[in-house]
Amino acid sequence: MTRARLPPRDGVPASRLQLPPGEWRTVLEALCARFPAIPRATWIDRFARGRVLGGDGAALDVDAPYRVGLEVGYYREVAQEPVIDAEAQVLHLDAHLLVADKPHGLPVVPSGGFVEQTLLTRLMRTHGVPDLVPLHRLDRATAGLVLFSVNPASRGAYQALFRDRRIDKRYEALAPPLPGQVFPLRRCSRIERGTPFFRMQETAGDANSETGIDVIERGAEVWRYALAPVTGRKHQLRVHMAALGAPILHDPWYPELREQVDTPLRLLARSLAFVDPLDGTARRFESGQALAL
Repeated sequence: MTRARLPPRDGVPASRLQLPPGEWRTVLEALCARFPAIPRATWIDRFARGRVLGGDGAALDVDAPYRVGLEVGYYREVAQEPVIDAEAQVLHLDAHLLVADKPHGLPVVPSGGFVEQTLLTRLMRTHGVPDLVPLHRLDRATAGLVLFSVNPASRGAYQALFRDRRIDKRYEALAPPLPGQVFPLRRCSRIERGTPFFRMQETAGDANSETGIDVIERGAEVWRYALAPVTGRKHQLRVHMAALGAPILHDPWYPELREQVDTPLRLLARSLAFVDPLDGTARRFESGQALAL
């Protein structure tokens, strides 16, 4: 079956899912099992409105048979979605790339309780770019630069920058002092999924993550750190800083779960630099945001 382009609906990009192994009779049953928080009646309504598609882009019937590996497209919907007032700034837009400077608290892509109040949905609507796709991700709690692909024809070339580690990513973080450490240092460890499911943890085994860490500024109670991730594991910078004994300020998940507060995580994706794979131009982008020490 041909993998079709799934256009946005009402400015909302489509999500894709490959159905896992199971004993379900229909796609509907598989979706209900995969997303237990969404009522069965909601899925039936989405089928009726043509908002559940096959991999070829055609709307699926509510009794469409289940098949392991079948690709399904669907459009997320959230009732009474909370409004996020913070706005992102677009630093660059051409026929191939869009670079946005994201505020703290704004999700990059639709997930959980956010669909319309996400960076991707806002940019697609504001700039009329239906094929926009993020080339990497930032946590909702992290502010700073996000690079998007505009053109499917050149997307692979830019994705290769991240896959082949040919893009220089620099972050800043505010965290407690580490007076006993010698800087700069490199943190290498194995990071795997932890408990609860949304947290990560360091485990024994071969390292699959690496971060360069240095100190930019030393305050009495807080230091400003420069973080250079070589790899891109989920929550890598937060896990590495917590493991060193200097968890990033206001992190509610690391080194342990605690009550969340409204104060944003003090982590900023400061800069991105790379050689453009299409024309060889050296590109560098800097966030206009700052972390007050």
